[in-house]
Amino acid sequence: MKKMDGPKRKLAKDLRRPRLNKAKAAEIFDRLSATYDEPPVTELNYSNPYTLVVAVALSAQATDIGVNRATKELFRLADTPQKMLALGEDRVRELIKTIGLYRNKAKNVIKLSQILVDQHDGEVPESHAALVALPGVGRKTANVVLNVAFGWPLIAVDTHIFRFGNRTGMAPGKTPEEVEDNLMRMVPDRHLMDAHHYMILHGRYLCTARKPRCYDCAVADICRFSPKTPSPDG
Repeated sequence: MKKMDGPKRKLAKDLRRPRLNKAKAAEIFDRLSATYDEPPVTELNYSNPYTLVVAVALSAQATDIGVNRATKELFRLADTPQKMLALGEDRVRELIKTIGLYRNKAKNVIKLSQILVDQHDGEVPESHAALVALPGVGRKTANVVLNVAFGWPLIAVDTHIFRFGNRTGMAPGKTPEEVEDNLMRMVPDRHLMDAHHYMILHGRYLCTARKPRCYDCAVADICRFSPKTPSPDG
C-alpha cells in the first residue's frame, strides 16, 4: 500500500477533527434537550441490568422494535442469568429466531450468563473491562449498560450516532472510536449523561440515513451537512 505524503496525512487528520467549536456543540445539545423528553430513555425493554445487557447484545444488526418483540416472552421466562441457563440454548434460540444472527446470539446469551454466574455471583459487573469480556458484548454494549444501568457519563456510538457526529461536523471520524473520542471532548458536561439518547432519537427519526428531515431539524442551521434536504412542501 502506497503511503500518503506529509500534506495528505495532515489533510486526513484534519478531516477527523471537529469542525464545530465547543460553543456550537453545546448549542446543539441545548436544543436537542429542549426537543426531546427529559430524561430520555432507551427504547429497548428491560427490567434490570442483566436484561439490559441481553437486550443490547441482541440489538446488533436488529431493530429495537424487533428485539422488544423477541424478548417479551424471553424475559418473562428468564430475567436472571440463572433462569436463562435453566431455559437452555435451544429454547433461547427458538424465542429469538425472529432477529438477525439469532443462532450465534443465543449461544452468546448462554455463555455470558454462565460467566456472570461463575465469576460475578450472577450480577452484572459495573466494570467496562469485565463487560467487554462477556461474549457478544463489545464497547458499544458496555457503554450503554454503564450509562443506562449505572449512570456513567458515556456515549455508545451506534450507526445513528456515527452518522450524526460526522454530518454535523461535531465529531467526524472514520471509526466509532474516533467519533466517540471527539464526542466525549465536545459534549458539555451537563449533557453527557443524556447525549447518547438525544443523538439516537435524532438519528432514528430526523437525521435518517436517506433523505434526512433537515426541514424539521432543530439544529439544521448549525449542522455542517450539505446539501440540506428541502421541505417536501417546497
